[in-house]
Amino acid sequence: MANLKAIRTRMNSVRTTRQVTSAMKMVSASKLRRAQEAIIRIRPYANKLYDILGNLSDSLTAIEDNPFSVDRGATTILIVSINSNRGLCGAFNSNVNRRVNQMINEDFSDKNVHLVTVGKNTYDFFRRRGFESTNNNHLYDNLTFEKVAPLADEIMAAFVQGKFDKVYLVYNEFKNAATQYLMVEQFLPIVAKPSETKGNTVDYIFEPSKEEIIKDLIPKSLKIQFYKALLDSNAAEHGARMTAMHKATDNATDLLRSLNLQYNKARQSTITNEILEIVSGAEALKG
Repeated sequence: MANLKAIRTRMNSVRTTRQVTSAMKMVSASKLRRAQEAIIRIRPYANKLYDILGNLSDSLTAIEDNPFSVDRGATTILIVSINSNRGLCGAFNSNVNRRVNQMINEDFSDKNVHLVTVGKNTYDFFRRRGFESTNNNHLYDNLTFEKVAPLADEIMAAFVQGKFDKVYLVYNEFKNAATQYLMVEQFLPIVAKPSETKGNTVDYIFEPSKEEIIKDLIPKSLKIQFYKALLDSNAAEHGARMTAMHKATDNATDLLRSLNLQYNKARQSTITNEILEIVSGAEALKG
């Protein structure tokens, strides 16, 4: 009977876990729908703007007042690590942390590397390893362009002042609920996409002046790119969590089925033993 009690206790525990994972899957599915709509709306605009920004930067290289395309080499690097405030989303967070850690210890081991984190998970990960970084966990509370823009402004201003030579964004790009791509993008200085711009020089007519464009249009475009990266990461997080909770629910169902079979076998064995004891006792009385 002790064995049956232990199996029943474990079955109840698995049922509770399955209820929790199923509820978390439905919550993530609801959040994913809104996050997916947000990234789908902005992605075509941001991607086209990025292409124009690269061509525009090439056209403005002769102007000394274009600080966002200045290539000062790669002595001081800033890495912006973007993941989530919560866990239970599979390898979503660990992929970003592992890649950023590789960049720090291998790719840029001979450089002066600084870190900016967006998301509690990556902030705690690197804080435990002795890295100092700014805490921007609050951005996910209500992810809007107005909340993201000040951080982008701060990074852009630091680059213009020469504090950093290159700025990289590391995040998960959303494709669908089951697939996310780990992205490492050079945010600053601005570079054109070779595959799309090679042999396709665009002759722009500047209105207003080039100087006015540098002052107004390029900073706004960069903030859009930064905002898009956070929207991508937000949608990818909910997709990864929904997939992880769906798999956890299925695994709990399979485990519950196995435990139920194990319980029935143990119960049948106990009943058989009791019957044998009764029959043996009856035979002994007859003798």
